[in-house]
Amino acid sequence: MILARARGFSMSADRPLVVVTRRWPAPVEARLCESFDTRLNETDEPFTKAQLREALAAADALCVTVTDRLDAACFEGLVPKVRLIANFGVGFNHIDRDAAARHGIRVSNTPGVLTDCTADLAMTLLLMTARRTGEGERELRAGRWQGWRPTHLLGTRVSGKTLGIVGAGRIGLALAQRARFGFGMKILLSGRSAIRPEVLNPLDAEDCTLDELLNRSDFVSLHCPATPETRHLIDAQRLARMPAHGILVNTARGDIVDESALAAALARGQIGGAGLDVYEREPEVNAQLLDLENVVLLPHLGSGSRETRIAMGMCALNNLRACFDGQPLPNPV
Repeated sequence: MILARARGFSMSADRPLVVVTRRWPAPVEARLCESFDTRLNETDEPFTKAQLREALAAADALCVTVTDRLDAACFEGLVPKVRLIANFGVGFNHIDRDAAARHGIRVSNTPGVLTDCTADLAMTLLLMTARRTGEGERELRAGRWQGWRPTHLLGTRVSGKTLGIVGAGRIGLALAQRARFGFGMKILLSGRSAIRPEVLNPLDAEDCTLDELLNRSDFVSLHCPATPETRHLIDAQRLARMPAHGILVNTARGDIVDESALAAALARGQIGGAGLDVYEREPEVNAQLLDLENVVLLPHLGSGSRETRIAMGMCALNNLRACFDGQPLPNPV
């Protein structure tokens, strides 16, 4: 059903067969169809495990997104024909790269092109949570607003405060620039290794351990990859290190945060608030979070601008072309 155009996976004589698991922006789909024997997902419903296995066995390349979980079981007992898994996105923790490599399948992603858009959204969440705009909008829409008054929905100012950024990659540094030069914030950075002076000095930033960053920051924004080492990096103990007014922002990956611990910390006022764009079990959201007023919840919009999503698709297209032309991948993972 979801593979209405892909069933049978017959390939033209001279063009590689490419299967796309979700709808991509129209300009990208048009270019894919011009370049390859492309099978699009007309219903835009997530592929089942059986459909992913079918595509791996019959197509030359598989274009996937974060909604496609290609774990070891997906490859088990299979003789894949696929040569490349082209991921639409930067994060690739939903793909078992070891299993793919054992079958000679390369994996690519789309870094760089979504840096600014995701940093913008992180700043949006920071501001929304600090100024309690989610609460205000819900109050107004529900008809509960009784007019201006001096003590109504008092939030916290952002300018001049301390922002701790966990993960000093492209997106984390792009947020640092916005916060430092747009809002005069003090920047603390924590990465997997020592951060070079040429990165720190233009931002007047400090390189800190994670625990020190949590202790000293008014706002903490997460920008590290999802790996076994970063799973629940922010747990109950780490949340306890944040000040009572502290605000946590996550636009990276949901499982970096222990959501149950976060919900408990928010409910008892241990921290001031949170702004989340990603979740542990997407699209499911922890019910405890849904009941809280001091958290802003967005539906994974980090890269969600027309310009960025088109650029991501074109980046994936370039990886496909390089693969079939026998050239090095522009963005291997």
